[in-house]
Amino acid sequence: MPATSPAHHQRRRRRTNRLLATAAGVLTAGALAAAALPGSATAGENHDRRGTSHGHHHGRYQDVQLLSFNDLHGNLEPPSGSSGRVTELQPDGTTKTIDAGGVEYLATHLREARKGNRYSITAAGGDMVGASPLISGLFHDEPTIEALNKLDLDVTSVGNHEFDEGARELGRLQNGGCHPVDGCYTDKKFKGADFPYLAANVLNEKTKKPLLKPYWVWKQKGVKVGFIGVTLEGTPDIVSAEGVKGLSFKDEVETINKYAKELRRKGVKSIVALIHEGGFPASSAYNYDCDSPGAGDGISGPIADIAKNVTPDVDALVTGHTHAAYACTIPDPSGKPRTVTSAASFGRLYTDTTLTYDRWTGDIARTAVKSANHVVTRDVPKAPDMTRLIEKWNTLAAPIGNRPIGYISGDIVRDGTESPLGDLIADAQLAYGRTLDPETDLALMNPGGIRASLTYAAAGGEGDGVVTFAEGFTVQPFANTVNLQDFTGAQVIQALKEQVSGPNEAAPKILQISSGLTYTLDLTKTGADRVVTDSIRLDGSPIDPAATYRVATNSFLAGGGDGFPTLGEGTNDLVGLDDLAALEQYLTANSSATSPLAPPAADRITIVQ
Repeated sequence: MPATSPAHHQRRRRRTNRLLATAAGVLTAGALAAAALPGSATAGENHDRRGTSHGHHHGRYQDVQLLSFNDLHGNLEPPSGSSGRVTELQPDGTTKTIDAGGVEYLATHLREARKGNRYSITAAGGDMVGASPLISGLFHDEPTIEALNKLDLDVTSVGNHEFDEGARELGRLQNGGCHPVDGCYTDKKFKGADFPYLAANVLNEKTKKPLLKPYWVWKQKGVKVGFIGVTLEGTPDIVSAEGVKGLSFKDEVETINKYAKELRRKGVKSIVALIHEGGFPASSAYNYDCDSPGAGDGISGPIADIAKNVTPDVDALVTGHTHAAYACTIPDPSGKPRTVTSAASFGRLYTDTTLTYDRWTGDIARTAVKSANHVVTRDVPKAPDMTRLIEKWNTLAAPIGNRPIGYISGDIVRDGTESPLGDLIADAQLAYGRTLDPETDLALMNPGGIRASLTYAAAGGEGDGVVTFAEGFTVQPFANTVNLQDFTGAQVIQALKEQVSGPNEAAPKILQISSGLTYTLDLTKTGADRVVTDSIRLDGSPIDPAATYRVATNSFLAGGGDGFPTLGEGTNDLVGLDDLAALEQYLTANSSATSPLAPPAADRITIVQ
């Protein structure tokens, strides 16, 4: 999915203060023998699935299980709507959807997958926290760190959302301690993460050293596997300036290659890169075989170029960020296939990868690497410890989260180039803007700031069609403010063109627009020409390049975020309440139990394809 907007650290704290007044894919030794690896004839005789010989000696080859996932985003409870489903490709070529996700089920699946595997590692590809539902976000994601500890996560890279509340707060999540403003939420001091966050390419600008550990080494009975963690170099473009203040983000490939050399100098030859950057497979089905004949390049997007340039010393890449699902191979610089995986998002999938370790060389026998994604289905028993954790935090959040803030007559989804929910949020910000300044003309909303759809079906005991504060929080969890600024008509036109040009040319970020603003998006053209200038109108009249327009945006866009530098050039700023308050006010004013709000038509942008 597109890059997302961040939460502003100070505003998140103010909001919180106010609100709180199976076992799969294991390669056998016989398969190794079939692969004709050096010494494989004896490996089949001496090696068993537990990594020991038939006597008391280790065999040459040891299967190491790598379980991985990414982009959990604090989704402790099963996600609702399309966010809680995955698509499965059927043998006949059709697809079906499967309900998936929820840490009660994820814990059960991971624990079952580990059974019989003495050599098992669990790793993650970043964005474990941030843009989280109320149960986690309200408490600065302490509940998610507690859940990950219980999941026995061994290591993760940072993602861009780990910086939503700044480096100091990330340090607190790693090391523990009560929140500096909101204090402790329970009678027990927050312990922090039992696992290391890795941030090899995130440097303190003063010291020029990594903010957190650049790598970590897993060791078990003579087997050593190193993990290098990086986030996308473009993190500052999609996180608030406050969140990355004092930090610099370096090239992913250069950083991984640097630390791979360092690990090898220290005798660690088996290396996995945890990269919070991803790609896009040709199919949305989690089990699509992107290495099959006719599958084309398998994965497109940034991770493809990264994978082709990361040193062959790295044996596997666990990726994320795009919320896509894939388990593919991409040739390394030497032309040798290398596995590249991503487990979608929100805890709906996990990846099971077999890394076959050669005790003679200390390296991975890469011709034997196997990997597959597995669905976190909800047809297994819930993990009781996770149920207790969720109940504990829901008890604290319930008085706030269960409060109704509006009523809808059907699902209001965030899907599509222009989405019904995008229109609704833009209208809410326009309406709120006009309470501050009646001369407000229009509102613009970045699609990545909309984290979930509003669903008609009740999520709990509130009843169908009721929108609770918790559901609103899940949609807009970033605590951005609604900002009013003056722009010339020429700047408004330029901002719309920035949706499909500059850093957004390859992966457009189409702004959601308020009622009255219309234009044509011609996808048969390229670059900025895809926005048809002569078609841009406000209340039926062409935008006048020389006129001044009062525009409402969230604070992230008002700072030029998401590749919209022109939106950072507004004047006559006026800062209002946070964007969730604007949505709540709009829903309360425009809906009731007897007159629910209908989904907007999403017909403001005319799309030519």
